[in-house]
Amino acid sequence: MPGERTKYAWRREILATRAQVSPAEHAVEAAALAASNTRLTGVDDVVCAYVPVRGEPGDLRMLDALREHGATVLLPVTGEPGPLSWARYEGPDSLRKARYGLLEPTTETLGPATVAEAATILVPALAVDRRGVRLGRGAGYYDRTLGAARADVRLIAVVRDNELVDRLPEEPHDRRMGWALTPDGGLRQLGRDLPVSPE
Repeated sequence: MPGERTKYAWRREILATRAQVSPAEHAVEAAALAASNTRLTGVDDVVCAYVPVRGEPGDLRMLDALREHGATVLLPVTGEPGPLSWARYEGPDSLRKARYGLLEPTTETLGPATVAEAATILVPALAVDRRGVRLGRGAGYYDRTLGAARADVRLIAVVRDNELVDRLPEEPHDRRMGWALTPDGGLRQLGRDLPVSPE
């Protein structure tokens, strides 16, 4: 549609807004996300997650909350462009610095097919719309990865509350998210915009 904002414009705007978030505000939001994470999954479930970096909402408390609830937490290991490999998160001491400013586990690297074991995948996003269209950073790692996830996986985009928007530009290869997790709104099912409180 003429005049519609491009993905580039959305990315530039959201990254500029995130850069203005104070450390105190980020910490409050991260604590809220960690509190929500205890309700995201069942005991013994496998969860693919990630370590928030560069202004992304959340922090390691998100991952620790999942582990304390009994979940097995897998984190991405980046290589050449393509589907992500994974490794088990065993606490902050199991992480090392990696490319792109990321933190990755020092545990055994598991192949991309491991994503099929996950009941829930927390997906980093700059924004997500109410239909489930996700805006990433543009590298395409998750677009190449999520096709191997199981059909009933719960895909959750983790964003700040003002990053859940009405409509984003969509491309044919984009995989829609089923849920958004925000600090104030908690877990919200997309496609119908109803707040959900999972057991």
